[in-house]
Formats: sequence, C-alpha cells, structure tokens
Amino acid sequence: MTKHIIWDWNGTLFHDIDAVVGATNEVFKPYALPAMTADAFRAVYTRPIWLAYERLLGRPLNEGEWELLDGGFHEHYFRLCETCRLADDAELVLTTWTGTQSLCSMAPHEHLVPKVESFGITGHFTRIDGLLGTTGGEKATHMTAHIAAIGLDPGEILVIGDSVDDGLAAQHVGARAVLYTGGMTTRADLEGTGLPVVDTLSEALGYA
Repeated sequence: MTKHIIWDWNGTLFHDIDAVVGATNEVFKPYALPAMTADAFRAVYTRPIWLAYERLLGRPLNEGEWELLDGGFHEHYFRLCETCRLADDAELVLTTWTGTQSLCSMAPHEHLVPKVESFGITGHFTRIDGLLGTTGGEKATHMTAHIAAIGLDPGEILVIGDSVDDGLAAQHVGARAVLYTGGMTTRADLEGTGLPVVDTLSEALGYA
C-alpha cells in the first residue's frame, strides 16, 4: 500500500520542456544547427547530457567545450523557465492525494525551493530536496539520502518522475515507480524500463 509519493520536479510537476529545448537551441546557435522541436530533442536526449550534445554535434566535445555549453544552457534555462507553468493537472493531483508527499529533484536546491514556493504548493510537501552546492552524482544516491531523511519504508513509497533515472532510482531504493511522458525522455525509452508509463499525472496517481 502506498503511503507516500516522491515527486520529481523538472519535466514532471514543472512543465519546463519548452525552456529546456529553447535553452539548448540558444547554446547551439553558434554551431549553425537547425532549431530543434521538443520531439527532436527527445530523440537525441540521454544521460549524461554531454553525450546528447555529442550526438547533436556528431563528434566528441573538445576540452572545455562542455563547461561552456553547460554554463550557457543554465543561463538561458533560468531565464526561459520564468514563463513555464506547472503540468496541467499538477495542482489537482497534489491536492487529491491524501497520503504524504515530498519532492526529490536534481535541480539546484537554491533555485528549486523558491520556484516551488512561487506556485504556492510548498505546503503539500513534507520535504523538498534539490542538489546542494556543486554536487551532482546519480539520482539513485540522491533519492537514497532523501528517503533516509523522511524515514519511511521504501515499500510504502511511489516515485513519480519523467526519466529513466527516476525509475532506476526507485528500483535502487526498493520503491515502486510510474514514469510520465511530459519530460525529456521518449515514451519508448521509458517503456524500456518495464515500469508503468502514463501521459498524465492523474493517471500516475492511479497507481498509488
């Protein structure tokens, strides 16, 4: 029985695919690549993201090139995401769920918390964890720490996210997971995990 939901943020509760694609198009303008649509971006997207950049360029990144692209991406992303909204049914599912819920994201914590607060939904979460400082790493490691902090049995937790990494992180900690198609990953790649895949957050809530 599910008692707690761990939500992902980017691409799940926060519908930011337009900002992601827009920022990617901006940083690749100097390379004279054609602008991508969301579907075209999903077709090349993978983790780590520098591999996706190499796919776009058709060659390995040069020394120092990743740092320039990554810095430029975030500069454009944080500007463009100001116009992004929550997923269509995000507020509905957050208010409908009667158990507890928390937020575990790979977004920088100092950007995540005020962004969540700007939508007036902070009170729905018992805990919000983004990445601190320059710490990167795996979603599985981040989620392990998150579950330890909330002190719940993973067997009573459902993870709802938009990426293969979210599914792998849930399996790593022993939680169930549902994957949502609103983010950067293709449906085919999500289905490749063997986990349930849904097109709306309301559908995802049904698995709780």
